[in-house]
Amino acid sequence: MIVVTGGAGFIGSNIVAALNEAGRMDVAVCDRLGRDGKWQNLRQCVVQDIVPPHELLAWLDRQGEVEAIIHMGANSSTMAQDGDEVMESNFRFSLALLDWCTKRQVRFIYASSAATYGDGAHGFEDDLSLAYLRRLRPLNLYGWSKQLFDQVVASRRESGQALPPLCIGLKFFNVFGMNEGHKGAMMSLASKYIGRIRNGETIDLFRSYNPAYRDGEQLRDFVYVADITAVILWLLEQSQGVALYNCGSGQARSFLDLVGAIFDTLGLEHRIRFVEMPEVLRQRYQYFTQADNTRLRAAGYDRPGMKLEDAIHDFVRLYQAAHP
Repeated sequence: MIVVTGGAGFIGSNIVAALNEAGRMDVAVCDRLGRDGKWQNLRQCVVQDIVPPHELLAWLDRQGEVEAIIHMGANSSTMAQDGDEVMESNFRFSLALLDWCTKRQVRFIYASSAATYGDGAHGFEDDLSLAYLRRLRPLNLYGWSKQLFDQVVASRRESGQALPPLCIGLKFFNVFGMNEGHKGAMMSLASKYIGRIRNGETIDLFRSYNPAYRDGEQLRDFVYVADITAVILWLLEQSQGVALYNCGSGQARSFLDLVGAIFDTLGLEHRIRFVEMPEVLRQRYQYFTQADNTRLRAAGYDRPGMKLEDAIHDFVRLYQAAHP
C-alpha cells in the first residue's frame, strides 16, 4: 500500500494518477474533499480508501504493510495568516507522520517548498544541513512552516536520531498543470489564465517594484507537474537515503514567457497589461527563483525536464480535451 496525503489536491492527484499508470492500484488517499470540487481530480483514478487527516494515524495502525507515505498534504496558501492552523496542518501533522514512519521503518517522501528560500539572498541550495537551513528567511508563514520541518529532519540526522530508511524532502518550485481548479487564488498563473486567454481576454500581470526587473520580467522556475511525478516515481524505486532535493526545471523564466507561451500555443495575439501589486505582497515578493538540481542529478535521476514551451503545449492539449 502507498499512501498519498493531499491526494485529492493538485500535485497529490497527479501522483495518484501516475502511480495508477505505473500499475499501482494499491493507493490510499488522505485528504479532505470539502465542497470545492477536489473529488473531480480523482475521477479517473483507482484508490483503495479516502481517509480524512484526523483519522490517518489510527487508520495507519490498522493496516498491514504500508510501503511508503508520500506526504503532499498541507495548507499551501502563501497568504495564510492563522499561525496556529498552519502549524497544526503543515508542521505538527508532518511530525506525527515522520515519527510513525520512523517507528515502522516506512519510506517517507514529503513536500518542502522553494518558499523556504525567501528572497534568495542565501542561494537556492538544497542543503540538508542545519547550519545552512538556519540562514534561510522565508517571506511567508507557509514557507516558514516548511522550513521548520526541514530543520527537524536535518537536526535528527545530524544528531544520529532514527529516521525512516528513505526520508526525502522535495523543494517544489512553481508547479503548474492539470487539477488546479479547486485552488482558487492559489492556482498557478498557467491554470488561472488559460481559460481567459482562450476566450480572448486581456491578462493582468503585476508591475515590478524592483529596478532590476522590468514589468512582467520577474523570474520564476516554472516546472510542469509531470516532471514532479516522474521524480517521485523514481524515488519510490530507492530503498534508502536521507536528503533534500530541489524539484524545479533548473531554468528561470519570466511571467511574460509563461503567458506568452499559452498565447502562442493557442495561436492568439498577446493581450497583456500590467497592474499594481497589492501592498500586502510587495514586501514578501520573490523576484527570482531557480532550482539547482545538482544534488538530484548526482543521486542518479537523469530524466530531462520539459522545456517551458513544450510543457505549456502539453498542458494546453490536456486542458482543451477536458474543456471542449
